Amino acid sequence: MARLSTILSLLGLAAMVAARNCTELTIPIDVAVLNKKFLLDEPKTDIDVTNFLLELAEQGGNKFVVDRDVEELAQYKDRYQLAATYCEPDDGNVNVLQVLTHGIGFDRSYWDFPKNEHEYSYVKKAVDNFGYATLAYDRLGVGASTQGNPIAEVEHDLQVAALKALTQNLRAATVPGITRSFPKIVHVGHGFGAAQTYALTVDNKQGELSDGIVLTGFSHNASFIPHFLLGGGFVKANSLPALVQYDDGYVAPATVGGVQVNFFAPEAFDPEILRAAHEGVRPAAMGELLTLGGCTGTSSSFTGPVLVITGDRDLPYCGGNCSATGAHGIRSILDTSANFMKVARPFESAVVAGAGHALALHKSHAETTKTIHEFLTKYSLGSRY
Repeated sequence: MARLSTILSLLGLAAMVAARNCTELTIPIDVAVLNKKFLLDEPKTDIDVTNFLLELAEQGGNKFVVDRDVEELAQYKDRYQLAATYCEPDDGNVNVLQVLTHGIGFDRSYWDFPKNEHEYSYVKKAVDNFGYATLAYDRLGVGASTQGNPIAEVEHDLQVAALKALTQNLRAATVPGITRSFPKIVHVGHGFGAAQTYALTVDNKQGELSDGIVLTGFSHNASFIPHFLLGGGFVKANSLPALVQYDDGYVAPATVGGVQVNFFAPEAFDPEILRAAHEGVRPAAMGELLTLGGCTGTSSSFTGPVLVITGDRDLPYCGGNCSATGAHGIRSILDTSANFMKVARPFESAVVAGAGHALALHKSHAETTKTIHEFLTKYSLGSRY
């Protein structure tokens, strides 16, 4: 630990002179995927949205895929565009790239939150303090990336296929605007983006896609997802002035209160950050909500390092209390994820005291970022050492 502390101290000193160089990119990817087909009409009113969520959250059976509405699989094969921001240190000394996948309610700015001169920016610290390159992208259907049919097309499996195609292009050094290749690539996901990061590595035994993964705002316990579905006060996204460009079938929280319930823990955030998160809220596709669970119930063959880090008050993945396991010898709900990643070397979990689902936007954001980079450095995924 003494050596690790020395390394991190040196990195902190380097941050005094380091700066980041960022480039906005539009990245083409070719994706082919078999989606579930849902026989659902696009909502015409907010009442339709609420009815959909009430049915989806109903206990019994599969809460995330309405089996009685599934007719067959539908193939989607197309070229999509991902809007992304690539950052690297000004000195160009980079060994590890972090691919950052945001969750529901946000776009790629979650990782580089601009409020308060980027005080809450994960990217700023990863690049300036620890010497990583980062690639944060808008998931399909969100922000400046390709929008698709929000029920039939934009589902969990499409997002995983997009992340896989992006990663393969990065490995092959064929991404326009990124001229270098990277000895190692780490994937960091948040919430729904963490589920896709996990899915990417389920059959990645040889590590040809990822050298390590960090799952933030995540657990393998899906029992509390209905809290998220019903607590956010979702309405038609295009009924909100900032989201009028979205088709029927995209939904978003209508109020500051809805954003607070789903993403922020009591007494653990700056109200100005909450307001900024609401002002910049991004929608979810109904197809994503129908497939929230993805393949997280499937055990992973991934043998690389895995860190699961989640706020103790996380609503969708811990029901507001990650420490309430109901089982002797299990410290937190996060530890149950080890059962799905038995060959990960190592598997570690960390609970951030007092924090809610949007880890990067809480007062404890520095602790979260430090814990992640201590883990990466400890297990040979540091960018400078």
